[in-house]
Amino acid sequence: MSEEQPITNEENPNSQPLVVEGEQVEESTPEEIVTEEDIQTKLNELEKKANEYLDGWQRARAEFANYKKRVEREQAQTYQLASSAVLKKFLDVVDDLERALKNCPPELAATEWAQGIELIYRKLLSIMEAEGVTKIEAEGQLFDPNLHEAISHEEVEGFSEGQIIEVVKQGYLVGERVLRPAMVRVAR
Repeated sequence: MSEEQPITNEENPNSQPLVVEGEQVEESTPEEIVTEEDIQTKLNELEKKANEYLDGWQRARAEFANYKKRVEREQAQTYQLASSAVLKKFLDVVDDLERALKNCPPELAATEWAQGIELIYRKLLSIMEAEGVTKIEAEGQLFDPNLHEAISHEEVEGFSEGQIIEVVKQGYLVGERVLRPAMVRVAR
């Protein structure tokens, strides 16, 4: 029993060197010799991996920014289409009010009732203007098929060929988009 057995590193929880009967025992684990070249290679590998991760992160960030812009643009277009559909329905009301005011008998023109109708007409126009609706100026202009719809071609003195003689039904724009083309008579 007096014979002591060497203690292995696994049995020694301390990280101090193992000592048996006053002598220091070398650890039996093989040590790898790490060279500067090995460290540099490992560093280069890790830097390459870090750059790949950074590149992927930056790409994902750019893709998300593009996605966000695309969604905002699509939402704006959807809003514009929806509001255009509603505004287009109000154009018939504007036309009716214009006809009513244009054909108002002279004896009723000064009445409060007729002035109330005109006030409603102006209020409706201001609401539409606030939504970005503008009139297409057509009378006396040259015919543009993108903005105008010709309902007749006529020989008229004082007008050059392709010039608009009269606007039969007013056209409107929402921003740069045609909400309704102007119906016009064109000189031949």
